[in-house]
Amino acid sequence: MKTGKRSSPEKMNLDKVQTGSIADRTSKVRVEDFARVVPPEEWFDRLEQALPRILAGESFIRVADHIVTAVRRERPVIFMLGAHIIKCGLSALIVDLMRRGVITGVALNGAGVIHDVEIARWGETSEDVETALAQGRFGMTSETADFINSALGNAGKDEGYGACVGRCLARDDPPHGELSLLLAGYRYDVPVTVHVALGTDVIHQHPSTDGARVGELSYRDFKILAGLISQIGDGGVVLNAGSAVILPEVFLKCLSLAVNLHGQVGKFVTVNFDMNRHYRPTMNLVRRPARLGGRGYELTGQHEVMIPLLSAAIRHGLAQGRSKEETSA
Repeated sequence: MKTGKRSSPEKMNLDKVQTGSIADRTSKVRVEDFARVVPPEEWFDRLEQALPRILAGESFIRVADHIVTAVRRERPVIFMLGAHIIKCGLSALIVDLMRRGVITGVALNGAGVIHDVEIARWGETSEDVETALAQGRFGMTSETADFINSALGNAGKDEGYGACVGRCLARDDPPHGELSLLLAGYRYDVPVTVHVALGTDVIHQHPSTDGARVGELSYRDFKILAGLISQIGDGGVVLNAGSAVILPEVFLKCLSLAVNLHGQVGKFVTVNFDMNRHYRPTMNLVRRPARLGGRGYELTGQHEVMIPLLSAAIRHGLAQGRSKEETSA
């Protein structure tokens, strides 16, 4: 039996990590392939006839109408987005809804920030993981880590993770800034919060990363999002797209805080958009909130198809005047 003082495990020293430039990296996603904001086609005038009033067809129509009603009643509309939304080229559609005042809050995970920054600054993102991993180069892009970590190091006293990165993007006026959710948040005064799991993001491999700073600023954003969630009662909408674990868990804790500090939060709408159905989004976004007086929807489909359809349906509904929900109220 071993006795005596337990030795401390040796920590990996990152000072000699070999990084590289994004200019030398193969990226799978480029801005020329991104979705564009176009006027809703005329067939949206008959959307209800185009879709069956059955299962997902009816749910899709109701979700769009809930969002339109929330906008007209000045209730919160919060989009929680996994990084896949950015990698699927959907940023312009989200930015457009932020600009129009539809989306009043955005929550991202740490990977979302990485892809958002790379698209804004260099017009490409999403490296070839298998090839880079075999070479020990996966996640070693120096410019991405240096920019984000520098932004975090220069955050203001009350700034969260998302706000300080958005401000630094605005300062630099990147060539593709119109596609940045973080920059849109800064420009249109829409809170963009970032919720990081330490060790999951490629920038955590770099010696410039300050884990304490990452945790502090992400925790500030957690409290900001909790404040936004506390206001969703009486018609607010929370939509999760593409986050299978982190953001559904963060949402549940924010909702618990809201009830704890402000009493019952009811009559809100939650929606889960994803390619597959996962346990946490289903339970934390759809089922559990419904037991608190909310109403949950689950729509399963490819983001690159579903999000453009939803964006067009929302814009069409706003252009038509009062929503069906308001008309029947």
